[in-house]
Amino acid sequence: MKVVAVRALRVLLVLLALAFCGYSVASQWDDTVRAFQQMSWPTLVAALAAGLAGLFVWMLGWREFLGGLGSPLPVRAIFRISGISQLGKYVPGKVWALVTQIEMTREHKVPPERSFGSTLLAVATSTACGLAVAAVTLPLTSQTARDEYWWLFLLAPVLLVLLHPKIVTWALGTMLKLIRRPPLEHPVSLAATLKAIGWTVLGWALFGVHTWLLCMAVGGDGAGLPFVATGAYALAFVAGFLVFIAPGGIGAREAALTVVLTPVLPAGAPVVVAIASRVLLTAADLINAGVAFLLGRTAPRAGNEPPTEALVTGTQPTKEGP
Repeated sequence: MKVVAVRALRVLLVLLALAFCGYSVASQWDDTVRAFQQMSWPTLVAALAAGLAGLFVWMLGWREFLGGLGSPLPVRAIFRISGISQLGKYVPGKVWALVTQIEMTREHKVPPERSFGSTLLAVATSTACGLAVAAVTLPLTSQTARDEYWWLFLLAPVLLVLLHPKIVTWALGTMLKLIRRPPLEHPVSLAATLKAIGWTVLGWALFGVHTWLLCMAVGGDGAGLPFVATGAYALAFVAGFLVFIAPGGIGAREAALTVVLTPVLPAGAPVVVAIASRVLLTAADLINAGVAFLLGRTAPRAGNEPPTEALVTGTQPTKEGP
């Protein structure tokens, strides 16, 4: 009965997320059409591909944290969980993606504590690395970014330090204790953390390519444009994330992106880039979710299912002698 209720809730959440996605696109339909008319289809397809690639490597970063906590999962299972659960970010509030992700990892015998911890680590890493990317690319290329968002740049080194495994272990342990959940069996290693950071930074670079292609399509040029575009998107994403109530950071992300890009693009072009980016990345999320639904759950073959302990700890079962 509980399984049926969970699945029904998941379907309801997906339908609600799709409704919010549809509303966000429909509410800007005329602006979206005008924005796309200013860009060639090859550019739009390339920007969409860069966005899909960025989402994929971010998913691999989350996989590193989940495996580091003791629950390694195959890429196909991770893709299905991430593709479906990320639709929850379009529902107002920031908890729905997390709740869906925890429930879906249960199907793979992952304890909620590990799913919860790995997701928080992935979010913290994307935020810290995003601010670091913005702090590296924008101060020397964007006077506007320095004037408007200097205080966010100061947070970058602090957040990166907080990703150290010893600090993370203490923070997660304290949080789990407060919500009366069992502690984690072991902390994430430094090696797993560095791998996750590497995937996350690669994701930011791919989103930078996505934004740069759109900027080029509306008349942007100059040797510094790739750096401004990358930093602008990273800063805008973090700004959107900090606005808790806005689904998917709608409004806040576009505002920050427009502010930073205004000095380096023709008049009116930053708004076009912001709208096109929002629609393309929404389409990327929907494509991922659609592929995830088609993949279905990766079920082990009968007779080859590993014991629960192996699924939970990530260890291989040992062979006993005759």
